[in-house]
Parts: sequence; structure tokens; C-alpha cells
Amino acid sequence: MITYLLKSGLLLAVFYAVYKLLLENERMFRFNRAYLLGSLIFSFIIPLQLFTFNPLFESGLNAIQLEGIEIRTSRAPINENYLLEYMFAILKRVYAIVAIVMGLRLILNVLSFFKKINRKEIRSVDGVKVILTDEAVLPHSFWNAVFVNKTEFEMGKIPSELLIHEKAHLEQKHTLDILFVAVLQTVFWFNPFLSLFRKAIKLNHEFLADEAVNKQFGEVRSYQNLLLEFASNKQTVALASNLNYLITKKRLLMMTKEKSPISMVFKVSSVTAVSVLLLIAFNSQAVAQTSFSEKNANNNRISEKTNVKQPQFPGGIEKFYMFVGQNFRMPEEFSKHKMEGKLFVEFMVEKDGSLSEFKIVKDLGYGVSDEVIRVLKLSPKWIPATENGQAVRVLYSLPITLQASK
Repeated sequence: MITYLLKSGLLLAVFYAVYKLLLENERMFRFNRAYLLGSLIFSFIIPLQLFTFNPLFESGLNAIQLEGIEIRTSRAPINENYLLEYMFAILKRVYAIVAIVMGLRLILNVLSFFKKINRKEIRSVDGVKVILTDEAVLPHSFWNAVFVNKTEFEMGKIPSELLIHEKAHLEQKHTLDILFVAVLQTVFWFNPFLSLFRKAIKLNHEFLADEAVNKQFGEVRSYQNLLLEFASNKQTVALASNLNYLITKKRLLMMTKEKSPISMVFKVSSVTAVSVLLLIAFNSQAVAQTSFSEKNANNNRISEKTNVKQPQFPGGIEKFYMFVGQNFRMPEEFSKHKMEGKLFVEFMVEKDGSLSEFKIVKDLGYGVSDEVIRVLKLSPKWIPATENGQAVRVLYSLPITLQASK
């Protein structure tokens, strides 16, 4: 799960950086909308690795990283592991509580909109459902209706440009985008990039709505002045498309920015290339190093490399851990100095199931490396790995935590 979250977070970061560098200042609002929404979907779907690509260069060698074992001469538990498990349990509870609270708030906000749509006074203006409300808010839209202040509407203070602006939000189904991001923020509330994507999506919505108004009326300068007049501190609504959302210099400049076909083609091509590279990078079969948990390595599961069965210690990986723990003898010098730490050892499971090529990647000294290699040499033969029915060699990496009695 942690690996999935890290991968999705990395993808969101890359896609957002690409948007800021290449797309944000271009007048291709529909493509940008598709890109932003597609980036969100891509970032949370691709790490699931529903399908994979064969890597361009295969090493012909599988490598498995085991979870590791602990060997100690005292019966006292290692407090570090206990604290990590305790902290992880607390974090899971915090995550669940926050997600539930945010989910309930989202549901209540959506229900409140539908309640207004069904109970408030309704008018129809140029085929648009207009909901009259007593709240002092600027015109905003949600689902299939535009919400405006009743007094201002009856006094004719709502310019037609503003209603066309909100009508564009409805016709282009911008509410669905906002709800989609809101659901993602509820589930992945700890991910800061979702807020950045939400801001970018809503601003792009305004670009699209502004474009619709200027296309119909053709009075850009007049419309800009109108927006500035309505920019105020009036209440806005989070789930709705708000008229004065980020009325910034950038938004006003985008109305008169000229399109550059050459620049647009170059940037679309660049974005496509980046997307394809990320797709391949995050879905290539892990041949050089495949990480397995203890449970995965404990049975005849197929690895991420198609038609490859992992080696099996007689009785399963738990039996292997027990074998190492029962045969390991803590060196006197290590115990004498009351040492502790983590040792990393690599070994090869050959085609006939025997172990070879023992290598200490990280040593703790005092003879522990010699003892680890001595124990591994005592191991009975494993059931060898197979690829497409043929026996293959597999490299294992095993961390061993050692703690002498205090």
C-alpha cells in the first residue's frame, strides 16, 4: 500500500509539473481539461499494474528481497519494531477518521445543493434553470442549475453575460469534474497535489466559461470590466463553479492571448511523449529485482515476470527463517560487546536448488558474517525456480537483525 501511494504521489507530481511548465499558459482549454482529469486517473490506476510491458533489456536474472528475520540472545522485544507497529496503527485510525469526516461533509454539501434545487424559487432564463436564493452570493452553478441572489435578480442587476458564463459551466458538465476531485480528496486527503489539481481544474473551467461568453458577445474589454466589478468578498461555495473564482491578471490576459499552432503541437507532442514514458516506466515487468513480502514468497505464486515460479524452501519461507534462527550461534565477541544492528547477505539459489555465491553486503563485524554464511551452507536444497518450465537461478537478499543480550 505504501509503495502504491508513493508511486501515485510521484506521478501526480510529475504530471502537475508538466502542466505548469507546458500547458498552463496555452489557450487550449479543452485539451488542458482532458489532461488534468486524465492525469488524476492515470496516477491512481497505473500503479495498480493491471497490465505490464516487457522491458527492453532483460538481465535474465530474478532477484528477491526478503522481509528479513531477527535473532537475539535476550528475550526482550526490540522496542523499535513495536513502536513502528504502534505508530502505524495510530496513523491508520487517524486516516480512517479524517476520511469519514470528509466523506460525510461532502455528502452533506451535495445534499444541500439538491435540497435548494427542489425547494427554492425557480425561474427559466434562455433555457437555463435559475434558482433564486436569499443568500448574498454571486451567481454560481451546480449540476443543472444556476444560483443567484433573489433580490438582485428581480431588480435586474444580473447581467446576461454572467448567466451565459454559468450556463457554459452547466453545458460542459464542470460539476462532474469538481465532484470527481472532491471524492479523490476524501480518499487521499493527505496528498497535497490533489489541492493543486483542484485549483488548476477550477481555473481552467473559468477559462472555458469566459471563452464561451466572449465567443457569444465579442466584447472582451466590457466583459473584463464586468468581472472586476463583481469581484468582491461575497460568499463563495466550494463545490460550485463560482463566477469570481481567481479573477487574476492571468485570467484576464488569457481572454486576449493569441493561439500559437506550432507551440500547441510541440507541447501536445511533448506531453504525449512524457505520458507514454511514464506508462512504460511504471508498468515494465520487474525482472532485475522483484520485491516480495514473506507471505508472497511463502507459496508458489507467479512473480511479476510472466510464467516464473519462485524458489521454495522445503516447508515454506517461514521454515527457512526458523532454520536460520535455530542454527545461528551468536559469536562470543559480538555478545561480549553487547552489539546490535542489521546485516545484509545475498545468496544464489541455483538451478538444482543448492545455495551458492554468498556475499555479505553489510557486515557488523565480530565474526557474524562468517556465522551467517556457515548457517546458509547447511541449508537443504530448495525447490528451484522455473521460467517457462525451465529451471533458472535466483538471487536472494536477506536482512538479518542481530541483538546481543544487554
